[in-house]
Amino acid sequence: MQPLTIARRASQCRTSAAMLPPVARRYRVALYSHDTMGLGHTRRNQLIAQTLVASGLPVDVLLLRGMNEGNVPLPAGVDCLTLPALRKDADGRYGARSLSLNLADIIELRGQTIHAALAAYTPDVLIVDNVPRGAQHELDRALVHLRAAGRTRCILGLRDVLDDPASVRREWQQAANEATIANYYDAVWVYGDRKVYDPVRAYGFGPALAAKMRFTGYLDQRARLRHAPPTDAALPGLPEQPFALCMVGGGQDGMQLAEAFAQADLAGLAGVIVTGPFMPAAARARLHSLAAERDDLHILSYAAEPTLLLCRAERVVAMGGYNSVAEILSFEKRALIVPRDHPRSEQLIRAERLQSLNLLSMLRPDDLTPAALSAWLARDLPAPHVHRQLDMDGLARLPLLLAETLRLSDEQLAPLRLHREGATVYGTC
Repeated sequence: MQPLTIARRASQCRTSAAMLPPVARRYRVALYSHDTMGLGHTRRNQLIAQTLVASGLPVDVLLLRGMNEGNVPLPAGVDCLTLPALRKDADGRYGARSLSLNLADIIELRGQTIHAALAAYTPDVLIVDNVPRGAQHELDRALVHLRAAGRTRCILGLRDVLDDPASVRREWQQAANEATIANYYDAVWVYGDRKVYDPVRAYGFGPALAAKMRFTGYLDQRARLRHAPPTDAALPGLPEQPFALCMVGGGQDGMQLAEAFAQADLAGLAGVIVTGPFMPAAARARLHSLAAERDDLHILSYAAEPTLLLCRAERVVAMGGYNSVAEILSFEKRALIVPRDHPRSEQLIRAERLQSLNLLSMLRPDDLTPAALSAWLARDLPAPHVHRQLDMDGLARLPLLLAETLRLSDEQLAPLRLHREGATVYGTC
């Protein structure tokens, strides 16, 4: 009797299981950024993750990043793995940011961590930010494993400008980047507008690489306001009167701009400087000393969500990293960019192109003085009409591009269509 009873119970279990609704599959996406200098890479990937999980697509996202971005909460469906921190100095040299490890050892540690995480997570899609082989080739082992396993489709995400053409051609040839893309990547997404900069033409990419490239448009940073903490909690002590904002990214090479701004005539505005978490302590102390001598200047060491500041600012003075410029363009702010021109020309090229379109002003680093900033702040400038001139719809396109990569059916795309019909991607200041 006992075997028969067991068989009947097993049959009943199978019948009950068959009556349960099928569990919808959730696709796994991983986003990698090396995060060796500044905050732009990790903030860009975090915004992409937030956008994908909010799109209606059935996805979970794992962020592999080189820094912990502070107090910005991650939505359900997104988690992160923070790698041992790597830094790049002003001359382009890499080293461990916190641990007492030499370069070879920190890269080995990070490379093994990335490989193990991706082997265990088995993503359907891996999106790599900016560097095909990762910092110091730390992705090589993981890329070989993922391609051999045959489950993961790999995407390279590039900013609009990489560097000057000669430097890009030299570096990409030395790193065998085109061969890496040919062997391991299924698509290349360019987070920019081709009429600002065309990397295919500028860098002479071959036809095989060009065929994989898709221009998404710029990523509209206003969407970050949806995920921001309340303004009063995130930004205590802001001036009530209109203010000019000075942003220097992570701050490790923004001392000259911040000090010039701290000594400028603000043309009747208050001033707010965000030093960034990596500004040296001595430079921060000098800024606080300068601020103590005037009653119209406020110093913030860090803003977990700088778009809360940016959307309220009357004028913006900033360096020219991709994310800072994308923030300025998104909010259509009157802005002066003082681009970094060493060890890369990326910021300078971007600022020159956008200045030629009358979308912002540019001041070369050699011309930076408090008087030059004062003169710009005193000018009567029209507000730029960025959204009329540039393609800023990158965030709206990314879920569609991901769905294309995953080869989703019409039925699986239905939630995405509903989301696009009924939702706005923007928050409010």
